[in-house]
Amino acid sequence: MTGGQTDRILTAYRIGDPDGVHPIYDSEGARLYPGRWNMSASPIIYTSEHYSTAMLENLVNASSVLPPDQHHVRITIPNGTSYETFQTAAHPGWDGKDEGLCKAFGQAWYEERRSAILLVLSMVARVERNILINPAHPDTKGISHDLPEPVWWDERLYG
Repeated sequence: MTGGQTDRILTAYRIGDPDGVHPIYDSEGARLYPGRWNMSASPIIYTSEHYSTAMLENLVNASSVLPPDQHHVRITIPNGTSYETFQTAAHPGWDGKDEGLCKAFGQAWYEERRSAILLVLSMVARVERNILINPAHPDTKGISHDLPEPVWWDERLYG
């Protein structure tokens, strides 16, 4: 586990439906439908370090049926925000079908409030990172996001 405080401003992206039940920058979806890194009791905000990775993550999670009216928000994580990096070499099998290891790690990270963000590798783009945000951590008060902008999906991605 490596961590500390960011030495630069980080940017992240999240895609969602601005007219949906929950705002795009929200952890309620992770509470209702836990992902690889959380359980219902540890609702986090899943984001990606790059816009293209956020698109890929949405494509694999949408099972090729994308909801209409998708928008993205650009998230700014200020210099000095606490972070932790998930070390894949220390956790063999983290990328397997059994998500138990990742869920347990994410649950402990969330409950212990070890940092505001957790940097993890993307499953679909292994050289890219996802940035998980713990909304219960006090450092997240400094994280901000822009207004939603439309996502333009190229039909070749899912057609």
